[in-house]
Amino acid sequence: MFLILPTMYLIVGAFRDADGNFTFNNLIDLFQPSIVSAYWISIKVSLASALGGAVIGFFLAYAGVMGGLPNWLRPTLMTFCGVASNFAGLPLAFAFLATLGRTGLVTVLLIKYFDFNIYSTGFNLLSFWGLALTYLYFQIPLMVLILAPALDGLKREWREASQILGANSFHYWRYVALPVLWPSLLGTTILLFANAFGAIATAYGLTGSSLNIVTILLYAQIRGDVLHNQNLGYALALGMILITGFSNAAYIWLRGRSERWMR
Repeated sequence: MFLILPTMYLIVGAFRDADGNFTFNNLIDLFQPSIVSAYWISIKVSLASALGGAVIGFFLAYAGVMGGLPNWLRPTLMTFCGVASNFAGLPLAFAFLATLGRTGLVTVLLIKYFDFNIYSTGFNLLSFWGLALTYLYFQIPLMVLILAPALDGLKREWREASQILGANSFHYWRYVALPVLWPSLLGTTILLFANAFGAIATAYGLTGSSLNIVTILLYAQIRGDVLHNQNLGYALALGMILITGFSNAAYIWLRGRSERWMR
């Protein structure tokens, strides 16, 4: 009920005007250039952080599970990932501002000891790439947590059988491991996309309203800024529900395919 009732409330509100009358205007207004731009920027930020988190998270998970590291390192890595994957919102935004902001600790130390100002290279934390970089802090650990069990599911017998048949490491990953792992890899990447697409507190705390993403625009509509139109906000939320719902449905389907190999 905590999921279904608010969702139904948003859906009904998306088809009503301020007087409670039925209308399609809210959905038509979603095609305004500013709103389409907000959706597109949100999709690009989510896609960039999802792909970056998937690639880095895969190699980190591989190192932790199959890299032959000391036994104590894996539980330490998983514990850190469990904490970091939930470290988001305003605390994460403040942490990055205090670290990589114009007067952040790392920025100041680089200038003081190496005479190098990262902002002179065009880097800007309060930008598209700055937000994507910040999202990576919780995207990478989430990838590690979800992918580690899939890597554990790769049976040793499969590698041994491939070696007996004359396959090298490249052939093993090309014809055995990756075909088994691809549903988990793709599904987790989609989940990372949905995870970033619905984030607001980190983006709002980091960039304020300077970056036009759909969650901040929705916040402005609902909370009553100059853009106040509550029912248009419901329509924005409905669009987000459709995108994240499709992403999660694809993840569940792909997870089901990957679990067939783990039985």
